[in-house]
Amino acid sequence: MEFIEQYLDISVFAVLGIMSFLALAYVIERSISYSRIKVERYQHLERLKLDLNKGLPVIATIASNAPYVGLLGTVFGIMLTFYDIGQSGQIDTKSVMVGLALALKATALGLFVAIPAMVFYNLLVAKAERLISLWKIAHSVPASQQRPI
Repeated sequence: MEFIEQYLDISVFAVLGIMSFLALAYVIERSISYSRIKVERYQHLERLKLDLNKGLPVIATIASNAPYVGLLGTVFGIMLTFYDIGQSGQIDTKSVMVGLALALKATALGLFVAIPAMVFYNLLVAKAERLISLWKIAHSVPASQQRPI
């Protein structure tokens, strides 16, 4: 149990830190990529969609799983608090509250990673949809050249 107590916070924070770094890196890369895309250069819509969707699943996965990583840290922290109470044989309100407060910081950090990742994911998806619409407008057949059904 000492090993878990000693490395729980560090492990959870490291995983969430890596997730945060990856999300930020993908958001920056996608933003730069979207600003450089010229839809008129694409002959096929599916090729444009492939280029636009690169990296988006990673951001979505981080946004959806960061709260769970934080929650896992919280659950372990609460378990450790109860274990310490059981080992000491006494219920000390101060140690219980401190233990629970420290455990909840993992959930807070998980949400701190997930919320911006979800916001940026939604913004990037909206930008991708806009670029797809621009492609469709650029490649649409003028009304004068359309055949009646």
